[in-house]
Amino acid sequence: MNHRLLTQNPTATLLLFVMLATTLFSSQITTAQDSSVYIDVGQAQIKKSLIALPPLLYVGSQGTNRAHIEAGQNLYRVISNDLTVSNFFTFIKPEAYLEDPAKIGLQPAPGSPNGFKYENWKTIGAEFLVRASYQVLGDDLSLESYVYHVPTAKQIMGKTYKGKVNAARKMGHIFANDLVKALTGKRGMFLTKLTATGQETKGGSSKEVYVMDWDGSNKQQITTNKDITLSPAWSSKGDKISYTAYVMHVKNKVKNADLFIYNLETSKRFLVSYRKGLNSGSAFLPGDENLLITLSVNGNPDIYKMTADGNTITPLTNGPNRSMNVEPAVSPDGKTIAFSSDRSGKPMLFTMDTNGKNVKRLTFAGKYNSTPAWSPDGKVIAFAALDVDHFDIFTMNRDGSNLKRMTDAKKANGRGANNESPSWSPDGRHILFTSDRTGKNQLYIVSPDGTNERRITEDNMNWDKPKWSPFLD
Repeated sequence: MNHRLLTQNPTATLLLFVMLATTLFSSQITTAQDSSVYIDVGQAQIKKSLIALPPLLYVGSQGTNRAHIEAGQNLYRVISNDLTVSNFFTFIKPEAYLEDPAKIGLQPAPGSPNGFKYENWKTIGAEFLVRASYQVLGDDLSLESYVYHVPTAKQIMGKTYKGKVNAARKMGHIFANDLVKALTGKRGMFLTKLTATGQETKGGSSKEVYVMDWDGSNKQQITTNKDITLSPAWSSKGDKISYTAYVMHVKNKVKNADLFIYNLETSKRFLVSYRKGLNSGSAFLPGDENLLITLSVNGNPDIYKMTADGNTITPLTNGPNRSMNVEPAVSPDGKTIAFSSDRSGKPMLFTMDTNGKNVKRLTFAGKYNSTPAWSPDGKVIAFAALDVDHFDIFTMNRDGSNLKRMTDAKKANGRGANNESPSWSPDGRHILFTSDRTGKNQLYIVSPDGTNERRITEDNMNWDKPKWSPFLD
């Protein structure tokens, strides 16, 4: 079965890559960066570090263009939001400051004229202090930043960033990533993306695939199928998205659930599998040369391994007893597949080797368990389970032990909300999911211990089957 190259809406393509065309950044280390680790990621959930993040100083003429001020405010909001969601920090309230950040410099006294005094920040308990300024010249934006460890009166990081004004959000994400890396030694996830299908709540009849920043901003529609589109999934390199779309087959005049792959770098989509029946629920195997996919070519839905060009398929499940086997999810090491099956009567979760052997049942409770998702370290599986009359997100160890509930939200009428379709952030510190608690299916995140729940989207869309990208920077 050969690839079929299909044209894509040029407007959607332009929107998707406008950030790439306008955000050519440069950054330079203005002072030596400390390589010490100041925050133990494992302990951060027990004790958050106190950080002071004063507003950015504007370095420019008085009475400047309002757009310049807004660029700085936007930059600050992104940085503040990123660091809040990281769950590493507790922010010191500005009213507690003993110095006016607007009247002191970015570097400490006595070395810097009008510099800040470490003692004033140590007195209020600050562990970390961020001092930064920005400047706008025409369409160019620059950010000068410093991060200090207050208890040791030590500078941890000093960097200058340069880019375009309309790319302030991306600059903020890059700075937040650098700060997290400097303090923890771990990669930040603030340049990652989400994909999901979306349907307008008012008059929307079609579901299309969208890509957005991790925080729900910069939504870009990448399909124009004008029908039902399902289950987008990232390639392991983050340069492609597979999805299923109902397409009319001209030959027999029947709509079929076909599998496509969209290349984010070339803005091209390929028809990969159009076998009769379902071609859905795909997941890329590490290396992206093969996919897992659910096909109903022989009648019942079963899981197959398929080459990325769609030519070769290898069955991994076959019933038993005409049972349904769907929603394959491959472990990070590429050795194990988690999936949903009703072979035991009710849909439960199972695992198997990538050759289809060594099948093990993981879940035994509940009426309906679905959409397994592996943590990046491969130790934990998140999934959705029907609990009485609604779905909630749970986690368990990869062997099915240590079951934990992540969500428990109510609708306005007091009934339980449906929380479904979990997906992990690539750093393993957040679980993305959908919830209809507000009456619309919106995107939320929660920490793996069930705390720090946060709404990501606030729009007039119903979102479905979201997936978090791998690291993209």
